[in-house]
Amino acid sequence: MAINDDSGVGSSGGRLPLVRVTRKSRETDIEAELRLEEGEISIATGIGFLDHLVTSLAYHAGWTLALSCSGDIAVDDHHSAEDCAIVLGVAFREALAVLRDQPGFNELCRFGHAYAPLDEALARAVVDLSGRPWASVDLHLKRESIGGLATENIAHFLQSFAMNAGITLHVDVLKGINDHHKAESAFKALALALRQAAGRSDGGGQRATPGNSTKGTPVTTVSLIGGQPGDGDGRGGKRP
Repeated sequence: MAINDDSGVGSSGGRLPLVRVTRKSRETDIEAELRLEEGEISIATGIGFLDHLVTSLAYHAGWTLALSCSGDIAVDDHHSAEDCAIVLGVAFREALAVLRDQPGFNELCRFGHAYAPLDEALARAVVDLSGRPWASVDLHLKRESIGGLATENIAHFLQSFAMNAGITLHVDVLKGINDHHKAESAFKALALALRQAAGRSDGGGQRATPGNSTKGTPVTTVSLIGGQPGDGDGRGGKRP
């Protein structure tokens, strides 16, 4: 599955490039294409309710997104849900980097927050694109599954997305009765918060670069000391 994108991309074509991420294992085979601009959305994870949630996320975040997964659903839905979140998180992280590299780029808002209702359900999402991965998710779901997706994997999807996107994420369902409504309102709130955080700042926002804070940008250096090239001990040369 791929985005039909014949218009030309990048600054010369007036559109951002698509970020393509693939991930293949014995459990799943996944491909994603993402652009942080409104466009075509095509989701086929093999899990009906996950398709519904990710479609809602992409639509309200203002993304162009194709996501396809062939997974070991015969085992259960965990591997497909988790790995789709990993791929989508990596794609979002790289799409932010593409955005920063565009000519004339100034600032992203970095922070975003939003509320989203769905009938009786109300969810809140707060995000920070600072490059500090963290996820706190509390959805208050009661059913075991919705549309082929175990409810425990809904929170896990959001956690895996945040950790691989390198963002701080807090999502809370504040009230609700219907689990479908609660989960969908959470994804819509996240979409709106991400759209705000990835938007261009009016000048009062923070640069969305990893580690940006009053402390400056931390520098971490990793060195290998001792061992001989090719000794295979994991300290130098060959690695397992």
